[in-house]
Amino acid sequence: MTARLVRAVAAATGLSLVAGCQGAYDLPLPGGAATGDDAYRVTVQFADVLDLVPQSAVKVDDVTVGSVEEVSLDGWAAEVVVRVSGDVELPDNAVAQIRQTSLLGEKFVALARPQTGEPVGRLSDGDVIPLERTTRSAEVEEVLGALSLLLNGGGVAQLQIINREVANALEGRESDVRGVLRELDVFVSGLEEQKSEIVRAIEAIDALAASLAQQKQDLAVALEEIPGGLAVLADQREQLTAMLTALSDLGVTATRVIEASQEDTVANLRALDPVLTQLAASGDALTQSLELFLTYPFSDSAVEGIRGDYTNLQVTADLDFQAVCLQLGRPGCEPPAGGGPPAPPDLPGLPDLPDPTEPVCELVGGVLPDGCDAPLPGQPGLPVPGQPGLPGLGTGQDSGLGRLLLGGVG
Repeated sequence: MTARLVRAVAAATGLSLVAGCQGAYDLPLPGGAATGDDAYRVTVQFADVLDLVPQSAVKVDDVTVGSVEEVSLDGWAAEVVVRVSGDVELPDNAVAQIRQTSLLGEKFVALARPQTGEPVGRLSDGDVIPLERTTRSAEVEEVLGALSLLLNGGGVAQLQIINREVANALEGRESDVRGVLRELDVFVSGLEEQKSEIVRAIEAIDALAASLAQQKQDLAVALEEIPGGLAVLADQREQLTAMLTALSDLGVTATRVIEASQEDTVANLRALDPVLTQLAASGDALTQSLELFLTYPFSDSAVEGIRGDYTNLQVTADLDFQAVCLQLGRPGCEPPAGGGPPAPPDLPGLPDLPDPTEPVCELVGGVLPDGCDAPLPGQPGLPVPGQPGLPGLGTGQDSGLGRLLLGGVG
């Protein structure tokens, strides 16, 4: 009776357990790595988890360090919650991959450090490994499907045709092909030698593109304004054509005038040559004489003697008739025998004036007289001191001083 009672109680208990379950998928799966109480959970996003199931292994460097707890769908991506042992240290930018233990083995999640870049931080509980850092290996079915496509008219038969056509195309042209290959080698070598220039050109193009991008608004405004300018030019086409025609007529007229006056122009230029030559030869003397000419009889240094609005002036006038007569060169003014009053001192001449003994030079019919070195083309030569033609200066009888002194002499 006791044994029968125990069996009945066990059967009732089993039935009650079966009745409370929805199915076999609700039962916890056996297996999984022993991760301990210090384990942490990480959510890994995959584009495709294949046939990965809970309790699948989680490995680091092919060593099991945890297990898959949950596989769920979030939008178009799958989220896999893995439980990792607490003594496993991985960087915060770790990567994940779904792999197989063998060709027909089970799937597992492989965690690893990043292949590129430096490790950052540390992976901890609640972290997420996003899609851009997860991949999966190729399935055996995918490999066999691709191989079947290749073998069943997927390209193998075409390879033989391609090989035969290439052989027919190269037959008898081996030397040409070798020449092409040599030229390609030279071309590639030239590109390699000019790599820095090519890079610099690309950088310059990039800078130009950046400059154009910065001036994009100005270019847009210019492009918008160009049609208006072209319209104005189109409206004024007749005026522009008339202006160009008038310019052409002006050019023809100017050419005719220049050709007609060529000889006169050349003669004038040749006549100006000696004047310009003498002006260049005068040098600083011309400018120094102008300083005295504008303030005669006071030079620029006389300004230093002026104090306020007056200046002191001491003049010695020799009004001896005989001396004045001799100075003016009047006839009958010879000194008496046995001497007479001393001859008056020579008056200083004007600076940089021609020698009085030199003949007056002027152009006569375009020809200079003999003995003339400094002609004045088209005009009489410069007057000299003591001769008529220099008003207010010199000591001739026709000068201002001569008329003043000889007014009563006749």
